[in-house]
Amino acid sequence: MALDTNTGIAPYDAPEKELYEIGELPPLGYVPQKMYAWAIRRDRQGEPDKAMQVEVVDTPKLDSHEVLVLVMAAGVNYNGIWAGLGVPISMFDVHKQDYHIAGSDASGIVWAVGDKVKSWKVGDEVVIHCNQDDGDDEECNGGDPMFSTSQRIWGYETPDGSFAQFTRVQAQQLLRRPKHLTWEESACYTLTLATAYRMLFGHHPHELKPGQNVLVWGASGGLGSYAIQLANAAGANAIAVISDESKRDFVLGLGAKGVINRKDFSCWGQLPTVNTPEYDVWFKEARRFGKAIWDITGKGNNVDIVFEHPGESTFPVSNLVCKKGGMVVICAGTTGFNLTFDVRYTWMHQKRLQGSHFAHLKQAAAANQMMIERRIDPYMSEVFPWDEIPDAHMKMYRNEHKPGNMSVLVQAPKPGLRTVEDVLDAGKK
Repeated sequence: MALDTNTGIAPYDAPEKELYEIGELPPLGYVPQKMYAWAIRRDRQGEPDKAMQVEVVDTPKLDSHEVLVLVMAAGVNYNGIWAGLGVPISMFDVHKQDYHIAGSDASGIVWAVGDKVKSWKVGDEVVIHCNQDDGDDEECNGGDPMFSTSQRIWGYETPDGSFAQFTRVQAQQLLRRPKHLTWEESACYTLTLATAYRMLFGHHPHELKPGQNVLVWGASGGLGSYAIQLANAAGANAIAVISDESKRDFVLGLGAKGVINRKDFSCWGQLPTVNTPEYDVWFKEARRFGKAIWDITGKGNNVDIVFEHPGESTFPVSNLVCKKGGMVVICAGTTGFNLTFDVRYTWMHQKRLQGSHFAHLKQAAAANQMMIERRIDPYMSEVFPWDEIPDAHMKMYRNEHKPGNMSVLVQAPKPGLRTVEDVLDAGKK
């Protein structure tokens, strides 16, 4: 198709080829037949350094409402690890394709658009949110698209994620890129920020309100770092839970009202059988953890919302320390999926247990606007080159990653670049 002449990108010379090397830009809007990608195949599912291998694959073809994005950088999230391991379910049983390209965060350039795409043009700089749906049911038209039976996560439940030179997405997945950020900073935040936004503001009537208290598990990680910042933006108080004293200053710098080191307590894991001696030991320790919360919020003042994602190791305590009529909201189970809790404290205290899964476009766009307005910082911790994408995932898998959010470079040849012209200049050196 013809290019919009007002792309905002200065003209540059580049040859037309079937395949380009990593960091080499084709002519604007020219789509090569092949591309490099970190692919996972069923017969090598396992830890990321085994599962992910570089392959040359076909560049995706577009449907009428789809967009092809040249990926400058991508974000590292736990679903890339799950995709490699094939747990809790193999993605090959979901999308039925021969290979899987992980990656559910990206920044890049619109490179081609389907013939019914109206809102985006070749040359637009974008970030990508990871929710896809078919758009033709009741939930997508007046309801909540996250409840649609067609809802799926791009780069996890689809085979065409961001760890490739090009990625195929639905037009409604695109958001404006914050121009004050580098390519890698732009790539690291959308999944975790939008997930945190929906958890805290997407479940009426338990939207986080000024003056309320929220307990944030994994406060120094990607989700937690945004939960703290969102709480601050709402005028609420975040109580940060960490596992290492070296992370205390980081979460306080994010704006946490107080910090608790979970290593100071021993009430983690599945709940012992109620009314046994083991339960009594657990309960006393869990109450001691609750007192540590009161030392921050005031005696008897339990948290209004518990921001949960570790799952199995923390859920019994989360249910206990949530206030009467409060909400435990959970989006993952990084320590395990078999959740246990003392349900007496749920029904007697009328607490809400709420599952939460990513975000719909309006929520993702609202969160992204906060980033554009610089009310939220991406807090990118580390950036890895293209060749180290499996290593980045291994670092996260082993819980060895630094506080904040991780990015990997794809077509951007080095960190610190903010424009296409920067990328072209860096490629000449």
